[in-house]
Amino acid sequence: MWRNDSGLNGKSVVVTGAAGGIGRSVAMGFAEAGCKVLLVDVPGSNLGNVLNALPGNGHEVFETDLAEIKTHAEIFQRAQAMAPLAALSHCAAVIRRRDTVDEVTEEDWDIQIDVNLKATFFLNRAARDSFRATGTKGSIINFSSQAWWSGGYGGSVVYAASKGGIVSMTKGLARSFSLEGVRVNCVSPGCVDTPMMVDTMSAESLQGFIDLIPMGRLGDPEEMVGAVLFLASEASTFVTGTVMNVSGGQLMY
Repeated sequence: MWRNDSGLNGKSVVVTGAAGGIGRSVAMGFAEAGCKVLLVDVPGSNLGNVLNALPGNGHEVFETDLAEIKTHAEIFQRAQAMAPLAALSHCAAVIRRRDTVDEVTEEDWDIQIDVNLKATFFLNRAARDSFRATGTKGSIINFSSQAWWSGGYGGSVVYAASKGGIVSMTKGLARSFSLEGVRVNCVSPGCVDTPMMVDTMSAESLQGFIDLIPMGRLGDPEEMVGAVLFLASEASTFVTGTVMNVSGGQLMY
């Protein structure tokens, strides 16, 4: 019988951006599947609250700025010490939303590319190195956005470019890591009811996005969990290099 937690029970998983809306829900989903979850987010992001909410035991917290590439190997060393590593769900991201492209600063560019794109590459590679060191197969799930396809709007073009890079990177790394038994896939959410989405937009702009969704509503962070668990589990062992669109029909291709 097919189960979403196939091969996950008793394993460790790394969830980045775990204090955020989607990351928290993903961490909860993994914990409910019997995983030991290593919660990763920046210092001061209230990871303790997420930790206390998770069912099961053996979960841990790792506070770091993922732009600090030197910390990546330690993340997976910690996870492997908890239990054999099954998956990385890389939900962390940052957005600097501006009204127009003319308002985008060099600092805006640097932080979004460093966190969203550069850190993703090195974190994926560190995960592969961890699987390689233990001689095990594993799954990497990156997070993009519907913006990778739309190109973003106004001052969010840089964010969209970083998310487009994640799609290309996912495909390239999937091809590079496949013979080592490491699968790399990507979830592409549409408009999801998270602070990153809601708190950075005017009510008018937000309604404009909702109007583009055939289902007529924002997604719930919990609605991203099934895609992640599927891609992390043994139910998807022949799936790699794919982009799974979870957008309520906003993005169709």
